[in-house]
Amino acid sequence: MEAWLHGLLAALSLPQYGLSTVFVVATLSATLLPMGSEPVVFGLVKLNPTLFWPAVLVATAGNTLGGAISWAMGMGAHRAVDRARGKPTEMQALRWLERFGPKACLLSWLPAVGDPLCAVAGWLKMPFWPCLAYMAVGKFLRYVTMTAGLLWVFPGGLKF
Repeated sequence: MEAWLHGLLAALSLPQYGLSTVFVVATLSATLLPMGSEPVVFGLVKLNPTLFWPAVLVATAGNTLGGAISWAMGMGAHRAVDRARGKPTEMQALRWLERFGPKACLLSWLPAVGDPLCAVAGWLKMPFWPCLAYMAVGKFLRYVTMTAGLLWVFPGGLKF
């Protein structure tokens, strides 16, 4: 097990793989897996400041794809529950989210609740493309803010 983990970490090391690692980590971190991609984005930009915008854009794309995967998981879960029960499922606790519609996916950038929010959007059968668009905007703003903020706090001679 330890050799497998060491091999995985070696394959995902930033200096060797760069933007592809950012994409994979950002995608996985936007699913329901408990991990964050900001340290990877920051690490890459810290090592290579000229990759600020490419890293932000690749992380946004990967994180948005992960949000789409969570949306699809929510949709699939809803269908499975409906099939098992033999009738449509209505949950009163989720009705307030239905009021906001796809715009609620703009909050997909929030820690702890953002990723499950994408799954709930799928559960509620919200339209996929508007949800994806709002996810992308929220995630883009998060990566720009977080990466720029970290670079401001830990400048280390970076020049843009």
